[in-house]
Amino acid sequence: MSRHAKIDRKTTETKISVELQIDGSGTSAITTKIPFFDHMLSLFARHGLFDLNVTADGDIDVDFHHTVEDVGIALGQAFAKALGNKSGIRRYGWAYLPMDETLTRVVIDFSGRPYLEYRSPSGVGPIGGAFSFQLVEEFLRAFSVHAGANLHAEILYGRDSHHMAESVFKGLAKAADQACQIDPRVQGVPSTKGVL
Repeated sequence: MSRHAKIDRKTTETKISVELQIDGSGTSAITTKIPFFDHMLSLFARHGLFDLNVTADGDIDVDFHHTVEDVGIALGQAFAKALGNKSGIRRYGWAYLPMDETLTRVVIDFSGRPYLEYRSPSGVGPIGGAFSFQLVEEFLRAFSVHAGANLHAEILYGRDSHHMAESVFKGLAKAADQACQIDPRVQGVPSTKGVL
């Protein structure tokens, strides 16, 4: 069974295309016109072993916010579509991700009940002078809502804004990979409700 999805999203602010293969090898082709965000999505694919193609054309002359949020929406929708009824998946995944002086914990449940709990140090400056650190939370919120995932991400400690953002994306990759894996012991949907 191929767990694959393609999502196209067009608004007055952005035009997004996301193609996802959950059972991949970590290859990616990412073009959002936001270099740091391209880097984050590429390492998300690599460390989650997802094959991921993303193209985005957004109003980045206004702000990066619309593009980052809409890519999060489309990627979340791609996961929801590719997972289907979620039969046989582990459902839960978690990771502690070190990045030099930073340590981040990410836990995900593809429960069908979207919720984001995000905690990070206050007053973190922009990355490379242009990418607002606040956009990390906006991406996670859009992803969790549209993937139907309960997502908890906490930067336990850190100082460098680049390292903190990178540890979140890598942690999400590892946690999502674990949660999406098929467990041969799981019969049907992993819920006593019979549906997720």
